[in-house]
Amino acid sequence: MRQHLHRGAASTQRGKSDETLNASWEDLRAFLLCTRHQSFRNAAEVLGLTGTTLMRKIDRLEYELGCKLFIRDQTGLSLSDEGRALLFDVEQMERLSFNIFRRAALSTDTRGSVRVAVTEGPGNFWILPRLIDFQRTYRKITVDLSCAMQQADVSRLEADISIQFERPTNPDVIVSKLGRLHIYGFVSEAYRDAHGLPSSLADLRNHRIIKQHGVQLDETGYARILGLDSLEGIVGISTNSSVAVLYAVERSAGIGFLPTSVVALGAPLVPVDLGVNYHMDLWLTYHKEFRNSDRHKVVIEWLKHIFDARIHACFRDEFIHPLDLVPLMGSSQDVVGFSGYVAPKPV
Repeated sequence: MRQHLHRGAASTQRGKSDETLNASWEDLRAFLLCTRHQSFRNAAEVLGLTGTTLMRKIDRLEYELGCKLFIRDQTGLSLSDEGRALLFDVEQMERLSFNIFRRAALSTDTRGSVRVAVTEGPGNFWILPRLIDFQRTYRKITVDLSCAMQQADVSRLEADISIQFERPTNPDVIVSKLGRLHIYGFVSEAYRDAHGLPSSLADLRNHRIIKQHGVQLDETGYARILGLDSLEGIVGISTNSSVAVLYAVERSAGIGFLPTSVVALGAPLVPVDLGVNYHMDLWLTYHKEFRNSDRHKVVIEWLKHIFDARIHACFRDEFIHPLDLVPLMGSSQDVVGFSGYVAPKPV
């Protein structure tokens, strides 16, 4: 690996101390992120740096290695021949460092911390209420629950376990399908009483929708799913937060698209029957080295249980109308419901 790392830069590196090389790891990581994002600006946001600081890191790395790593133009960054030669070795270094930390995290005892990453909707309204009961049983296991719109990469130690909408292809990651999340249109009772319900997709032009954007649904996703050429003049609020969508629907801001289980869990909302439903599969992912960790096995089996479609009908592959879910999910509402949830009223 060291031979490859110094390809094209041997004369520059000869005589440099080990201390200098060790100090360059952060620059190598910056190089990786620039390669993956193909942009100084986007990579700088991930690193929490300014674009100028990041460019200085890359300049320093290029000076130390004695070669240009990127071709920079108006379209972004692309790797030079020397950059492509370096990329393989740096990715190997990253994988080896992750393995070291992963092995340090393993334990034969059911105690310690387990990091679980999930998008905010399932995290806040499905996992968290059940996590409270889990903690009462497994008091020596700390579940660090991260709820964000960006999915975590378990192969890069961004989380130990990830529940995500996109199925990963990394061979080092174990993947199993948890269930299917069905999405449907809803309004508040007050909105229905004031504006009525759209009778067709064409009638949406007379209403406003609350659009959620994020990694799981691109900017054109809503129009495509609804069979419309454009959403121009229809969108009243656009947000990346599913919690914000629920709040806005409850406050009668328009038609929002939420999981079909929302009424069964007690939210006082009205389904909007447009003949359209959308679904996304939920994937449980974790690195294969956690197979032998007792605490990780406990959390993995618990997650599989709370998303079990045989117990919770909302996660079945087949679509079930939101109102038909109500009698099927009485036990789910006993665990968590929206009866205690009240959206703050505007001042």
